[in-house]
Amino acid sequence: MADFDNRVSPFGAARAETGVIDQGLRTHMLQVYNYMAIGLMITGAAAIGLFRLATTTDASQAAATLANGVMLTSLGTTVFTGPLMWVLVLAPVALVFVLSFGIQRMSVGTAQITFWAYSALMGLSLASIFVVYTSESIARVFFISAATFGAMSLYGYTTKRDLTGMGSFLFMGLIGIVIASIVNIFIGSSALGFAISILGVLIFVGLTAYDTQKIKEMYSANDDGTVTGRKAIMGALTLYLDFINLFLMLLRLFGDRR
Repeated sequence: MADFDNRVSPFGAARAETGVIDQGLRTHMLQVYNYMAIGLMITGAAAIGLFRLATTTDASQAAATLANGVMLTSLGTTVFTGPLMWVLVLAPVALVFVLSFGIQRMSVGTAQITFWAYSALMGLSLASIFVVYTSESIARVFFISAATFGAMSLYGYTTKRDLTGMGSFLFMGLIGIVIASIVNIFIGSSALGFAISILGVLIFVGLTAYDTQKIKEMYSANDDGTVTGRKAIMGALTLYLDFINLFLMLLRLFGDRR
């Protein structure tokens, strides 16, 4: 009887190991979401801060007035209508490539700083949405985006269905809307723009679920802290991009222009 009491059940050991892995996975995913949330807060603060510095309610201080009635300071004229506008647009693109392809050679601390810097640059590039859309509609669409993102990310985390096939299809769709968006810059079709926004919402809703599942599957309890830390940052970057693009697509559809 004593021998039986001291015997370890292999099923019990398996359950204990699974519990450790599940706890590690939850901690990892929480870290991913925390990084993403901090990145979004930095982006929002940078966008709002630049917009406030670039606009004024004092007509005597305005260097230019847009057609929608927003008065710009000299800084605003430089940022939103001058060559600096393209620097703000292209700088985040350059930095995201640096982070994506160079993260394996970075320490966790360097990768974090690069992600925060990217989030700030993205915020500066997005400040112009406050010139185009009302603040109330931006806030409304943000909460709609957050609810949609949260639901789809939860689905991607909990579903037992393999979303790999869907991910390949969505990636092809993403390439399609990028090409269509470039074409629409030159032709300026409102119908094509509307179609791109509709398809974009569907694609990024699906990518949110797919990327969440991929981040979950990439986790390994056997990784050392450095590898896991870099995976958390890359996971946060992936979901951050899904959220930002989903938000922008929904804003084009439901945002109230000034």
